Amino acid sequence: MTSDDSPRFTQYTSPEELPDGLVPALADCWTEVSDAGGAAGFPFPPVDPAEVAAAVDRIVTALDPASSRLVVATVDGALAGWLCLRRDPHPLVAHWGTLHHVQTRLGVRGRGIGAGLVRRARVIAREEMGLEQLRLAARGGIGLEGFYGRLGWREIGRWPGALRLAADDDRDEILMVLTPL
Repeated sequence: MTSDDSPRFTQYTSPEELPDGLVPALADCWTEVSDAGGAAGFPFPPVDPAEVAAAVDRIVTALDPASSRLVVATVDGALAGWLCLRRDPHPLVAHWGTLHHVQTRLGVRGRGIGAGLVRRARVIAREEMGLEQLRLAARGGIGLEGFYGRLGWREIGRWPGALRLAADDDRDEILMVLTPL
């Protein structure tokens, strides 16, 4: 019997849906990506695993079909990557959503898992959440604008030097949009 190493994408809309073991796997992934210098919410490696676990708990607790979804990629049953898709319910901005924490485990990079997550989030945003556009902010200096650009996103602006990663390492925060969905 051979294993199927194709990624499987699953979304979760409430904390109760998450299978046993997923929450610590999300935290392990986030720690791995952050410690490798990834742009995933913690600027200074090595990160504190307890701080990462608390951040994952906040994301999981906020899951709600109308406003916050978790999209997970697995390969052979193991977590390969994940992202969070959110919308603000305020009527002025309820037509758009935001991607957060897009990340893949280091050992599966280059296999289309990150692109698959972003494509799946686009479908969920359009078909299930009724959104018209998606936004994200990415760390400059690591080529993320090219990654997202290949998926149809376009840069709409930058906050110069907005992210201080070290005393001598300020990076732009790149603002991107995907529209229409």
